[in-house]
Amino acid sequence: INSRIMARFQSILCGLLLSSALRRSSSSSSSSAVVAAFTFTFQPKPCAKESMTSLGTHARSAPFATATRPGHTLRMSAAEAAPQTYMEALSLAASESLGRTVELVPTSGGGFSGGGGASTSAVLDKATDTRYFVKAARGEFDMLRAEYEGVKAMSEANAIQVPTPIAFGEFESTAFVIFEYLEFCGGGSQFELGQQLAKMHRKVSDQGFGFVVDNTIGATFQPNLPWKQDWAEFWDEQRLGHMLKLTDNVGFSDDKIQKLRAKTKQLLSHNPPPSLIHGDLWGGNKGFCKKDGKPVPVIFDPATYYGDREADIAMTYVFGGFSGDFYDGYNSEWPLPEGHEKRRVIYELYHILNHEVLFGGGYANQARGMIDRIMNL
Repeated sequence: INSRIMARFQSILCGLLLSSALRRSSSSSSSSAVVAAFTFTFQPKPCAKESMTSLGTHARSAPFATATRPGHTLRMSAAEAAPQTYMEALSLAASESLGRTVELVPTSGGGFSGGGGASTSAVLDKATDTRYFVKAARGEFDMLRAEYEGVKAMSEANAIQVPTPIAFGEFESTAFVIFEYLEFCGGGSQFELGQQLAKMHRKVSDQGFGFVVDNTIGATFQPNLPWKQDWAEFWDEQRLGHMLKLTDNVGFSDDKIQKLRAKTKQLLSHNPPPSLIHGDLWGGNKGFCKKDGKPVPVIFDPATYYGDREADIAMTYVFGGFSGDFYDGYNSEWPLPEGHEKRRVIYELYHILNHEVLFGGGYANQARGMIDRIMNL
């Protein structure tokens, strides 16, 4: 239990420190980051075909990375431009993405440690005085690769502000993601936050339910592959069933769990579209940042996949932090369908089971109570 508590504490602390770092590292310049979303592909296979484990294996076996963006391709071998330091690796990755020479240097104060050995810091482009935000972790290639892919997908939806990912890479055993730097601020409209989240949810996948890579929910592995065409089947196998296995059925018999899974599949037969969702939308993963002199909604630290949009809304109720204006804004853009109140407990159960995995303690009792509620629906 102690190790579970520490793991979850580190996961939450990392998210809080990330938000704090963005707020602390306020820029004295009003210049905005020039960003270009790109795909940092590694040989020999594309990431969409790989699991988190195999992605790491292929990336580390490659002599160097290939960065691609529309109309521009740069290929460098290790002999041509092998970085000698961590900052050189960051600079090279940013240069490949932006299509120009970038020399990044640490800002005053440097970075700080986050959960699970992760660190966050701001860096500065010497030529333009543009700040970027870097998240790095030793030995966590798969986790950061998945975060890069998730934030990239949300950025490409062009619906709500996210820290646009600039580059992803690895130097020796330290993986890193370079993000657009955002200046966080107070205030902002939760109504607008709800509206923009609904707009992001309108981005759907023609591959069905899942995502291009497996990722994590907090510190817990979250399987997104293989893609599924049936939502109830996806939730049963890759969400509920997965968490029940990790929690030893929270003490219930196999017979009761089989009945729960059958009941859940019945309740999830409403055929939702496969919407792009944040996946871990609690209050600590949203905020407001300055854009053109005014506060705009921003979301970050996702566990992204294509699923039922109701799962995102359900998570907002688990720990609070979202006002009535948020839900009004969401429904003004895309009203939730009939029956969403009944289904909410199913999606909330997933996160409570995850807290049991990470924390232990009283979450098992809470999960058992929720299971009983589902069985009585």
